[in-house]
Formats: sequence, C-alpha cells, structure tokens
Amino acid sequence: MADNPIISTAKQSQGFSLTIYNQNFAVVREQRQLSLKQGTNLVRYEDVAAQIDPTSISFKSVTAPNSVMVREQNYQYDLLNPITILNKSVGKTIRFRRVNPDGQIEILEGKLLNPPEVTVASQNSYRGSNQSQKLAIRLPNGNVVLNPSGEMELNEMPEGLVSRPSLVWKLEVSEAGDHATEVSYIANAITWKADYVAVVSDDESKVDITGWVTLDNRSGATYENSQLQLIAGDVRRVEEYEQAQVMMLKSVKARSAQPQFEEETFFEYHLYTLDGTTTVQNNETKQMTLLSAAEVQVNRKLIFDSSKQWYYSRINPPGQGEDSHQDKVNVILELANTKTNNMGMPLPKGKVRVYKADRRGNLQFLGEDLIDHTPRDEVVGLYIGDSFDVVGDRKRTAHKQISNRVTEDSVEISIRNRKEDQAQVWVVERFSGDWKILKTSHSYNQLDAKTVEFPISINPGEEVKITYSVMIKY
Repeated sequence: MADNPIISTAKQSQGFSLTIYNQNFAVVREQRQLSLKQGTNLVRYEDVAAQIDPTSISFKSVTAPNSVMVREQNYQYDLLNPITILNKSVGKTIRFRRVNPDGQIEILEGKLLNPPEVTVASQNSYRGSNQSQKLAIRLPNGNVVLNPSGEMELNEMPEGLVSRPSLVWKLEVSEAGDHATEVSYIANAITWKADYVAVVSDDESKVDITGWVTLDNRSGATYENSQLQLIAGDVRRVEEYEQAQVMMLKSVKARSAQPQFEEETFFEYHLYTLDGTTTVQNNETKQMTLLSAAEVQVNRKLIFDSSKQWYYSRINPPGQGEDSHQDKVNVILELANTKTNNMGMPLPKGKVRVYKADRRGNLQFLGEDLIDHTPRDEVVGLYIGDSFDVVGDRKRTAHKQISNRVTEDSVEISIRNRKEDQAQVWVVERFSGDWKILKTSHSYNQLDAKTVEFPISINPGEEVKITYSVMIKY
C-alpha cells in the first residue's frame, strides 16, 4: 500500500443527490472521479459533512462495481484546533510566553503534564462528557507552572489531526484506471419544514394559499448543484442515546409563484423532487415554492369550549361565584383539502400564517397554527386566535348529590354577540362517567362518548342562553 493516500476534495465532485427528511437528517449521495491503481489504495475523501452518521457510509465504484472492494473505512473528525493540539501534546516540550509583574516578557520551556480537556463517564451518555481543566507545565528546574497564560509554541504538530472532516478508505482494486465512484451517507443537522401563507379574501369566504419549503443546513458541508428531493412523513429512526417572519412577509407578496417540486407517493410517505438543481450552502436557510392554490373555500367557526376548565383548579376574580367563569371564544378556520376546493394535495406538516388585507390594501396578520401531515380529502382546522366581540360565560346553577356515585347538575351558558353581523357559535360541553342529559333548551350533537356541541346563531347585539340538566354516574 502506498504511504501517501489519494486525496479527493470537493473540486473533483461531479454532483450531489440530496434527500432531506423533516426529522433533521438527510441522505447524501456524491459522485467523484478517482484514479485507482491495481492492488491496495488508500483514499482520503475530504469536504464531507461534519455531522455524518459513520455507520451509514457506503462507497462503490459505478464504473466497475465488482473490481473495487472496501477493506476498511474510517471517519476522521478529530479536527485541528488549539484544544486537540494540546490534548495530543501531553508529555512533549512546549514553550510559552509569560508577562512578569515588571512588564517584561519571559519565554519559558517545559513539559506539558496534562491535557486541557478530558472525557469523563456520564450516566446520561455512552460517549461521556468533556470537561475542561487548567494546564500544568513542569519546568527544567522541576518547578510546575499552573494555569499558564499567554501564547504557546510547539516544536512539531501532533499526528492524527485533520483540518476538515474526512472519510478514509483502504480499497482493494482489481481493475486499475479512472473510476466514477458514489459515496452515500446520512448527515444530521440538515432538515426542512413546510411554511404556509394563507391570505383571506375580502368577503372572508376564500383563501389563497402558498406553501414554501424552508431548508436549514447546519451539517457542516455545502452541497453544490444538488438534485434535491424531500421526504414528508414520520420515518422511524432508532436513537442511541445521543446522536423569519420577514421572509414570510416577502412570501405573501409572491404568493402567485409556481411550485418548483413534483410530488409523488413513495412507500407510506410523500416524495417531492425539485425541478432542476440547487446549491445548499452550509449554515444557510433557503426557501423554495412548494405549492400554490387560489380561491379555496374556507369556513370560519367560533367555538366556546369552556367546560374544559371545569376539571382544573382556577382562581376566580373577586366577586365571581365559585361555579361561574368566563372564557374565550376560539376562532377556527376550516378548509377541505379536496380537488373540488382547488386543493386535493398532500400537505406536509408545518406552520400556517393567515393574513388579510385591510381597506387600504395593507396585509394584516390574523394568526397562525401548526398542522400535521395531512393527506388529500381531509379537513384542515386552524386555530388562529380568539374572538374580541363574541364572549361567553358558563355557570353551574344547581348541584344535587343523588347518591354516593350519582350527581345531577344544572348548567347555564351565556353567549353574547357584540358584533355588527350575525355570529354562528358552537358550544362544546364535556362530561365524565356515565352521563345523561335530562332536559335542555337547545338541541345538541353528540361528538363522542364524552362530548356534545350546541350549534347556535346569535344576532348582532343579542345574547343566547343555553340551559341543560345532566345526571352523571361515577
């Protein structure tokens, strides 16, 4: 085997294929040309990600796959810096400059007795944790200088340090010549997410939606001219203990941009492939158009869900009864993700920001919510805030203990509409145990075994009171 390895850098790269997952990792595939001789070759592959999962690395010759065999592979990430240099210089002679009280600079020479950093065992990590410690240097006269300050100088550079993360292979080659090779690995600290902008129409019946891909690359490498693909879905990975609003406002104005990705179903996930190539710089956030939909029908729901507070202790304002409390009326926007509603597309999880133009044409922020991965033909619900002019309160007007495990309660819910137009409100009530509504002032829908809702309409300036009695067996 040759003493000097074959050095391959990013200058020899012939392109990347990059598949990014929204779980903070990516599969990186890079093609480089290598000139290999027959027999054993040592190859140092530089300019790779600093956040590699070393157990995921794969190397192959595309030119002649059966003629190149990997005998050994190493991921070298012990990077050259002052700490690692001193760590590997324990027992060696170093020189350091010391400023004496009279201001004179003195150059001393001695043997380094300990490293500046040590790894200690940790109950929370199989890798241990690094701890810093002060240096000690033994002078030729036997004295020991503790915690020296100033510049230090070494006679030689320690072996085994690299200036950048590198992959090193020992290859056995039966067919010499130029080989087109492909290296693939999983890189951490690179992810993507979906960000959506929804602009509500003047009559508040429709929205225009633009979806953006936001890439965040902190993997320690730049991927030039990459064929970019994105996976949306919850991909399982086995963990081993450790392993801007300004931009969005610009996005609102560019909501008519055409999508740059082609979507397809892939296994139990969804795959998005970029049309063309792009460069993903290290320490960069990049945004690209994912989808666009115009005139999507949207329904606004006002929900008063005050009974959820019933089971939690709370401090009431002075003078308010123990069984009475006021709560917010939540604003929900619902839209059907269907083709007939100008949608019908898989929606990767992300944040949806909602805007509306005022009468002067200025876009105003209405609220935001997070959505999970949502397939086509499902309903998307966005909780964007609470109503200002529709208010409600709930009070228990009577309570009877029928027996040890049976109670009967009477409840009154008051909803007031202070707006200038009609309000549709859904009042949600929750029960525990075996319950039965004995009488009610309004009809209701049973949502599940413990929840009902009362749909009501309230004219401007009016108040609607819902009363009911319920028997509960525990």
